[in-house]
Amino acid sequence: MDETDDIGSNRSTAPSIGTVISRRAALLGGLAALAARGGGASAAEPGLGFAPLPHRLAPEDAVPEGHRREVVLRWGDPVLPGAPPFDPLNQTAEAQARQFGTNVDFLALLPAERGGTTERRALLWANHEYASTSLMFPGLGTGREARSRVSAEQVAVEMAALGGSVVEMEWRGGSWAANPEGPLNRRITASTPMEIRGPAAGHPLLRSSADPEGRRVLGMLNNCGGGVTPWGTVLTCEENINVFFGGAARDAAQREAYRRFNIVADPFYAWHRHVARFNLAQEPNEPNRFGWVVEVDPYDPHSTPIKRTALGRMKHEGAATALTPDGRVAVYMGDDERFEYIYRFVSAHPFDPARPEANRHLLDEGTLSVARFEADGTVH
Repeated sequence: MDETDDIGSNRSTAPSIGTVISRRAALLGGLAALAARGGGASAAEPGLGFAPLPHRLAPEDAVPEGHRREVVLRWGDPVLPGAPPFDPLNQTAEAQARQFGTNVDFLALLPAERGGTTERRALLWANHEYASTSLMFPGLGTGREARSRVSAEQVAVEMAALGGSVVEMEWRGGSWAANPEGPLNRRITASTPMEIRGPAAGHPLLRSSADPEGRRVLGMLNNCGGGVTPWGTVLTCEENINVFFGGAARDAAQREAYRRFNIVADPFYAWHRHVARFNLAQEPNEPNRFGWVVEVDPYDPHSTPIKRTALGRMKHEGAATALTPDGRVAVYMGDDERFEYIYRFVSAHPFDPARPEANRHLLDEGTLSVARFEADGTVH
């Protein structure tokens, strides 16, 4: 986003994965050259099923032959019943909270019914990662100028534009179309009440003036990658949460934690100037309540999203799931800050497809580990 985002804060002196890959590539390149001189031949890579596009720079979208591009949902399209017509020049937080959000990242197409198929009806989950202040509010300027001039109401619109959407989809005439009256439709924003579960729930560093027990939080932020669990819930990942918190930090004990997440006094957004919980001087623990994987049940629009702290706190990018040979659930995640790590969580108990209630909090207990890549290609 700007200089406060993704600048790298890891002080480790260990070789980065890029260095390891470079060394390995050099080694393999040398071996390949020897094989070539010895008459060896390399196997052709399998095709992708369509003719690859040539590299180019152009203002138009590039689509492979035999494929097509269609707009399914746009910023401001209705998601909930009663959503007003989109008016980008007079947008309100109340309207935005009922409309499709901005800047989509992770998408998942799910069966319309739990355990069903996606042949004619489906649920679309969409992450809304960030807000583009200068595009959303014409006349504010660009960059820091726009952020310095944003109003409290405009900040409220930005907060409502983030989070995620659940939208019922129907296959009509060879295309997917959104159903704005779908009973499962839902908007989740930066203000949606959520539960904190797992080993960090209730920790003193997760407590705030509005939540003295450290078990409830409002909203999710900068949701980037994600995944889908074997039981049909969505895992949506909070990534660059640092860009929303600012102000003069009065808690010296947390300075290293702030530095590790690149939390600074003058962040990318101006939320801390209008909303107390994003101001470090007023709520020093609020940043600790973000940076988690959030589990959402798309089949229950009244369910409470849950931040699963057993999956670790980082700038999450992705939450791909798989079943281990003994039936436990593995979740693979990356930290999207530069020079960071790849993680794996393995649940303590197995997935039970015959007992859905047994899987409800399967991600609250397990083992979280970090990958170590060796130059010989092995991973520990």
